[in-house]
Amino acid sequence: MGLFAAVMTGPGAGAIATILLVGESAHGVLSDIFQPSGNRPPIFQAGRILLGHIVDGDDTVDQVTIGCEGPGTFAIHCHGNPLIVERIMKLLQGRGVELLAAERLLARTFAAEQPNDSIAVEAKLALAKVKTLEGVRIIASQMEGGLSQKVRQWSLEIDSVAADEIARQARQILRDSEVARPIVSGCTLALIGPPNTGKSTLLNALAGCEKAIVTDIEGTTRDWVSCEILMGPLAATVIDTAGLDADAVAAGRDEIDPAAQARSIEILHRADLVLLVLDLSRPEVRIDPKLLETLAGKRVVTVLNKSDLPPRLDPAALPARLGAPVRISARHATDLDNLIGAIGRTLGVADFDPHTPIAFTPRQKALLERLASAAAPSNPAATIATLRHGPVEG
Repeated sequence: MGLFAAVMTGPGAGAIATILLVGESAHGVLSDIFQPSGNRPPIFQAGRILLGHIVDGDDTVDQVTIGCEGPGTFAIHCHGNPLIVERIMKLLQGRGVELLAAERLLARTFAAEQPNDSIAVEAKLALAKVKTLEGVRIIASQMEGGLSQKVRQWSLEIDSVAADEIARQARQILRDSEVARPIVSGCTLALIGPPNTGKSTLLNALAGCEKAIVTDIEGTTRDWVSCEILMGPLAATVIDTAGLDADAVAAGRDEIDPAAQARSIEILHRADLVLLVLDLSRPEVRIDPKLLETLAGKRVVTVLNKSDLPPRLDPAALPARLGAPVRISARHATDLDNLIGAIGRTLGVADFDPHTPIAFTPRQKALLERLASAAAPSNPAATIATLRHGPVEG
């Protein structure tokens, strides 16, 4: 392994930035550019934390601490000014260190630790991006169990299991992967419906704080507002859209409406699930027929809001395709647990077993699709070997 460095903290200014330096001769590079506090020479021993300065000849670049994380692995903690970070990285580069993106450096490090298990390496990389505890459980289980275990089993039984049976199992893994995706990678929920049904109030109730302007004037939301919310096993980006009001657009009552509503339809198409919010206190159902057509291929939870008011809407009058509605009061944040439960059931994540084999990288998905294909070769051994030992993305 050569000498590599990467900035491990996010882009932009910050209080502290961390640069990871990895390689057998990393201590030699540090000896050249690090001047410890006091008069003693630095001792680059695992577990030690050193205080001093990064220097460029006679010029002091910054005061830093260096964490000696293991043989050939050092974390340089400097001030977060991007100019300081850039200068330290250039100093390292000038001494033969290859500069990498953080993910790429981690991929090389993990691959060196587990050279024969690409899925385990990819799981370690993926863990840094997972936003929910349930997602962590799913990805962590893929290291020894889950997909790793299934691929090892295929490798051991390759001579006794028919290719079409492997293809069948690969198709099941791909289906399970799609179910797990909202847990592992997050999902998008779109709040859709006529104006003044309480979409913005519902967004605020789910978020626990005011993220959208809420008034009694129809059509207050002219564009979209979003926030990220943890709900059960999901990290959901919930988007509040402009009210979809076909009558207002047709009458040309507001020149902003057509553009705002076009964006609402675009968000609807991208969303993993649509929350169709209707007003339970109104007797009429104002749903644009074109909207119903658009919803035909989407997963939808119908929300009857304003349950704190006398009900005037008959749920039986709703189109059957919208399914059983959930009654809530967004203003008083009541029955939101029922809504969150309905979201989990509709996405199929409510009782997902974290030990289920799934594909969680594009590389894994592409190889499993090759195994699952009806046109797959009669001997899938090479594809299985690539899935298990192939080069890691990152």
